[in-house]
Order: sequence, then C-alpha cells, then structure tokens
Amino acid sequence: MHLPLGSDPRTDILRRTQAALIARFGRITPRLERQRDPLWTLVQGVIGARTKSAVSNTNTDSLLTRYGSWEAVAEAEEEALAAMLATATYPNMMAGRLKACLTAIVADRGAADLRHLSNLSTDTAMAWLEALPGVGRKIAAGVMNVSSFDRRAMVLDGHHRRIMQRMGLVPAKADTARAYDALMPIVPDEWSAADMDEHHLLLKKLGQSLCRPSRMACGECPVSGDCHTGQARNAKGA
Repeated sequence: MHLPLGSDPRTDILRRTQAALIARFGRITPRLERQRDPLWTLVQGVIGARTKSAVSNTNTDSLLTRYGSWEAVAEAEEEALAAMLATATYPNMMAGRLKACLTAIVADRGAADLRHLSNLSTDTAMAWLEALPGVGRKIAAGVMNVSSFDRRAMVLDGHHRRIMQRMGLVPAKADTARAYDALMPIVPDEWSAADMDEHHLLLKKLGQSLCRPSRMACGECPVSGDCHTGQARNAKGA
C-alpha cells in the first residue's frame, strides 16, 4: 500500500533540506536561456562526464558556434570533435558518444530535434532518451527537467546520490536509476521543475564543499540533523 504523496516523513526531510541549503548557500541563479534548449542540454550532458559544468557549458557553446547546427556536429569527424573537446576529461570518448547520440537522433527523427518529446509523458520521453547512445538516467532527467520541457524529473549526479544515501533516503548501493525511483515518490508535490533543479544544484554545492566522497564535515553541515550518517558521526564527535 502506497502512502499519499506528501504524507511520507521523508518528504518533510526534503523540504527541510531545501530550506537549510538555501539558508546556507543562497538561491541558485536561473540558467541562461540557451541552456534551456533541450538539445543544448542533451549535448552538455553527453560530453560532461567527470568534467566541470563550466567547461562542459563552454564546450557545448563552442561546438554549436563552430559547426552552426547539431546536424553538422553529427556529421563531423570524431577526431575533429575530440579536438574541440580537448578540455573535457575524456575527449575521445565524449566525441564518440556525442557523434553516436546525435546521429541516432537524426536517423530516427530526420533532424537533430527533440520537440516530439513534449507530446510524451515524462517516463516515456525519458525511456526514449535513455535508448540513445551515451544517455543514462541523469542526462535523460536533465533534458526533461532543466530544459524548456520543465518536467518534474530529479537530476541525480554523484554528489546528489551520495548525500541521499548518507541521509538514508535512498538505498546505500543504489545506482542512479534506482536512486531516482526511490526519490521521485517522496518529492514534495508543491515543488515545480525549477524547484527540483535548484534542489539538485544546492545538493551539488553541499557535496563539493562539506559532504565530499572521502571527507565529511558533518559538524558544519546544515542538514546533519536529518542525516543518518551525520547524526552517527556527530554523536561520536567525528
């Protein structure tokens, strides 16, 4: 039997977490308009593995400026794309994934165009995206949530997932897809797509500063009172 949305105590933990992180880090600046284009968002995600967002943003803009269209990027040689992505962590791999992804879209849709996703349910649209080369749950959720589609889909990167696991809100060994499935039913129903994007980016800030993979500053963390790991470590004086 499923509890009605909003009645789960974990939902209130998410609400308190959001308020505490806004108080600590401030509000997140809205994304630039070009970053709301679904294809821009998709490309940025595909080429952004283990690369800082600022670098991926610049690389995405540079690709479109250099080639003029995403169809032209799909037709470019992998070596040329890799050279354009030299500042990415894995330029050769990212070039291959990007070319394969864009080529698949063009083959299926006749152009590099994702407008058809607006007519699909969020789950169906994400399944279509995840069938593309190089696209997993994080990127699919990002396209639906961050872009002009404005869908309620939680983006989960490594920082976000790690914190949710430490807080006890998702299973300890959950991958991104399983963590997504655990979190979506407990997201406050009043949160908009923009609220969910801000929540993700605030947790990313927390993961980069206080709740790092190998170092946790639980005594300084604004959400440690709702965190299983933080409570245990603070009780031990860790």
